[in-house]
Amino acid sequence: MKQLFFTLSSSFLFVLFINAQEIKLVEVNSKVNSATIYLTGAELQRIVTIDIVKGNNMLIFKNLSSKLNPKSIRISSDKELSVLRMSSKINYLTKSKELPLIKNLKDSLKQLDYKKQGISDELGAYKIEKELLLKNNSIGGSTNGVPISELKQAADFYRERIYEINKKITLLNFEISKINTSLQRIRRELKEVNARSSDTKTEVSILVSTAQNTKVKFTLKYLVSNAGWVPGYEIKAIDLSKPIELTYRAKVFNNTAIPWENINIKLSTADPSLSITKPILKPWYLNYFSANKSFIQRNEGYMQNIMIEDIDEDELSEEMDDDISFTEIDIPELSTEFIIQSKYSIPADDKPYLIEINRHTLDATYKHFAVTKLDKGVFLLGRITGWQDLSMVDGFANVYFKGTYLGQSLIKTRNVKDTLDLSLGRDEKILVTRTKLKKYSSKQLMGSKLKENLAYELVAKNNRNIPIDIELIDQIPISQNSEIEVKVLEISGAEMNAETGKLKWRFILQAGQSKKLRLSFSIKYPKDMSVPVQQMKKRAVRKF
Repeated sequence: MKQLFFTLSSSFLFVLFINAQEIKLVEVNSKVNSATIYLTGAELQRIVTIDIVKGNNMLIFKNLSSKLNPKSIRISSDKELSVLRMSSKINYLTKSKELPLIKNLKDSLKQLDYKKQGISDELGAYKIEKELLLKNNSIGGSTNGVPISELKQAADFYRERIYEINKKITLLNFEISKINTSLQRIRRELKEVNARSSDTKTEVSILVSTAQNTKVKFTLKYLVSNAGWVPGYEIKAIDLSKPIELTYRAKVFNNTAIPWENINIKLSTADPSLSITKPILKPWYLNYFSANKSFIQRNEGYMQNIMIEDIDEDELSEEMDDDISFTEIDIPELSTEFIIQSKYSIPADDKPYLIEINRHTLDATYKHFAVTKLDKGVFLLGRITGWQDLSMVDGFANVYFKGTYLGQSLIKTRNVKDTLDLSLGRDEKILVTRTKLKKYSSKQLMGSKLKENLAYELVAKNNRNIPIDIELIDQIPISQNSEIEVKVLEISGAEMNAETGKLKWRFILQAGQSKKLRLSFSIKYPKDMSVPVQQMKKRAVRKF
């Protein structure tokens, strides 16, 4: 395909020459054939074959999105042509075809209004009947007496009929109230959709010149805003003896007011706003990474590299309007592209549509983890290797184990090293207990000081039929006062961090096997001081 030559001249004589020639106007109705979708924005491509005549032809590409960036317009053809002028404008006079979502909302409004009118008519009829009954309650006139039997019969009729009318009026008013609530909701949604969509369309006009009558295939490309994709994952672990299945997915959204129907899609992590100027390499400074955000683990268990981020909207979001917000993610410096094999249709309704990028089967090892001082549960971790070659970027992952949905986690690729640790929840077949040994725990007065001995027994049992790799975590208290003395008595060969007091045992536990560990230490402090040797948790309770 040959790139067109955009011939420009500021010469007044040239302009007069062009205007003096006859220009054939050609209205071009095209459709989006393919899209390169970026994290923010998309490059759309339209391919159309046009019959043009010898001389000057003004090609007017109609019904393009108003989100089009005029500076990004590019055109190419399969024939040698000259482009004399290129421009774009928004056509405020041409009304676009109504979006399906807007049409559905308007239809719902009509149906509810019709239903409400029917109920109002019925309600009015009951009110008139009630008024008639109340006005015509005289029986027999003022001089003629009425037999008791007839009076009782009339009273029963009025009472029963007015009761039925009142009950019906109450029900009808309740129905109208429900309809009004639905009408308000739909009107709000319709207002929001209309605010995001636009009836206006962009027209691109291209003046081309050719030496002969010919049929030309044109390719028009341009960038649009209000579109993009968000990375996401699905991670499934079937069994401890099998690899982990990772599905890489994208949520694609289109709010350009032009639906994309059955198009080829390419997803890219590149920045479409970058210029064509050659890049300048700046110094690469290394330092320790310090996260500005604290990460809160919402899935059960230990999660080293996959975490849920407690997003602070005030810090991370840039509010574009009341409904759309953005957050930052980390992506590799070298851009990645994913060519989607199947064609997709993406309506222009700003909703996310799932597109599968690819699937991978990853080798995994499994490790169990327990901090019985904090939680009696034993947590299973899947340790994934080989993920670095998957061009992964930050995104949420839905995690499954043995077909059970465990929750959603956030993959932060910045923090992940060679191995990606994934929490797979609690493993009920592995038991770890922590019991205080009263026989070896004591408190005694030694002169002016109190000495407390604390001893615990940890028992791990594997009820699975295969060996497991397990890591137990506990701790020794750390003194922050010279008058408080902590002495380690027994830790059963644990790896100890002297600065934090953290203890770690890691071992292989055979099928059906149990293992006992002993932890004991002493605390000596002045008897007139209060030293909490037992840590407490805070919980909110109702106050009476």
